[in-house]
Amino acid sequence: MTGIQAWFSDFCNSFEKCFIREDRYMLLLNGIGITIKISILAVFIGILIGMLIAMCNLSKRKLPKIFGGIYTDVIRGTPSVTQLMIIYFVIFATVNLDKWIIAAIAFGVNSGAYVSEIIRGGILSVDHGQTEAGRSLGLNAFQTMTRIVIPQAVKNIFPALCNEFIVLIKETAIVGYVGLMDIQKAGDFIKSATFEAFMPLVGTAVIYYVLIKILTLILRQIEKQLRKSDVR
Repeated sequence: MTGIQAWFSDFCNSFEKCFIREDRYMLLLNGIGITIKISILAVFIGILIGMLIAMCNLSKRKLPKIFGGIYTDVIRGTPSVTQLMIIYFVIFATVNLDKWIIAAIAFGVNSGAYVSEIIRGGILSVDHGQTEAGRSLGLNAFQTMTRIVIPQAVKNIFPALCNEFIVLIKETAIVGYVGLMDIQKAGDFIKSATFEAFMPLVGTAVIYYVLIKILTLILRQIEKQLRKSDVR
C-alpha cells in the first residue's frame, strides 16, 4: 500500500468513526438547525434594537441621545460571551423560555449596538436636501424619514448589514457556554467521544463555510435587486 492509499484509508476510517458510527452526523445536523434558528431570530431582534438606538442617537433630545450612547458604548465594550452568560444566567435565570430563544435575545442585544451605528451612518449618508424636499411636500418628520430617507439609506447600509449577519452566525459558536448543542458544540462532543481532533474540527469549519457561502450568494442576489433602480 502506497503512502497516498494509506492516508486515504486512514481518512475514510476517521470519517466513518467521527460522523457515521453511532449516527454522530445527526449531532451536526441538529446543531445546524440550532445555529440557523438563533441567527435568524437574533438578526430580527438586532435590526429592531438597532433602529431604535439609531433613532435615539440621532435625536436632538438629550435623554434619548444619552441612553443610545450608553447602550452602544457598554455593548460594544464588553465581550459577547459575557453578555450571553449575564442574560442567560442572571436576567433570564427564572424565566421559562427555550435556551435557543434566550441565546437569540442575547445575540440580538449584542448585534443591535453594531446595527445601530450602521443605520445611523446610512441615514446620515442621505443628502439633507431629501429631508427638506419631503417637508416641503407637506410630509411630517416621521413620514419623511420612513418614506424618503430610510428607503434610500437601506441601499447604502445593506452590504454592511449582510456582513453583520455573517459575523453573527460565526459568533453563535459560543452558545455551548449555556448548554446548547450548536455546530461547534456538536463538533466538540464528537472530538471528546472519538479522541480525534482533526476530523470533527475540519467538519465543523466546512459546515460553517458552506452555510456562510450560501448566505452570501443569497444576499448578493437581494442586493442586485435593490440596486436595479440605481442610475449609473
